[in-house]
Amino acid sequence: PPHPGPLVAIDAVGANLGVTLALGLVVAVPTVVIAGPLFSRYAARWVDIQAPERMIPQRASEDLERRPSFAATVATVLLPVALMLVKALVEIVVDDPENHVQRVTDVIGEPLIALLAAVLVGMFTLGRAAGFTRGRLSSTVESSLAPIAGVLLIVGAGGGFKQTLIDIGVGRMILDFSESWSIPALLLAWLIAVAIRLATGSATVATISAAGLVAPLAADMSTTHAALMVLAIGAGSLFFSHVNDAGFWLVKEYFGMSVGQTIKTWSVMETIISVCGIVFVLLLSLVL
Repeated sequence: PPHPGPLVAIDAVGANLGVTLALGLVVAVPTVVIAGPLFSRYAARWVDIQAPERMIPQRASEDLERRPSFAATVATVLLPVALMLVKALVEIVVDDPENHVQRVTDVIGEPLIALLAAVLVGMFTLGRAAGFTRGRLSSTVESSLAPIAGVLLIVGAGGGFKQTLIDIGVGRMILDFSESWSIPALLLAWLIAVAIRLATGSATVATISAAGLVAPLAADMSTTHAALMVLAIGAGSLFFSHVNDAGFWLVKEYFGMSVGQTIKTWSVMETIISVCGIVFVLLLSLVL
């Protein structure tokens, strides 16, 4: 969150948003260390290329006289996540729907409200701080609406694909499969997401489709294990990005690599993230 795929998965599985974010942070820290600085030492030996000139400009925007501070930028980006975590924390500590504080946090911690708050705050902390006039702020907001269409199409396609699989009985088959084989539900969710990811190339489609298929398995799960189910699905949706993934070609062209070099770096890194993610999720499931 606030990526649309995980948000849909959280809703489908019935997981708690704040708990998912908190456990996701626990899983992410060691995963980032392994897939980032540790793996990069080996990747640099396999693929030795220089950073393209366009990636190291002296200034991000030559027409701006000033830019927002680093602290303001980070605070704005993390604002929606912080609001969602506050909502989850209040729900755990207070646990009284009639409490006025919880009512307020329930509103401001909703994903749509939290994201809207970040947009409004960003207009001042980022836009005004960069010297944007009211007219430029308006045009910037207007131009940002077009890219949303692609996200909506992907999410809609993922939902349609998920429903098609469910309607033809794949969901029932998966439930029967999970009953006849001694496979942990979290590992099964990861494997399903991996299969859809490899077939479709889209992490968003894999997340949404897998969440819809394994949602019945989470019906009797605790709050923490439902959150871990979402994380398992998310980890599986990142497995081995290859040529049918739009992100694969974006990375290839942006860094000026060949297909082989992209597979040795980007694809392997995505696989490491996926495998480390499910390993740490399974470890957490043993202690929570």
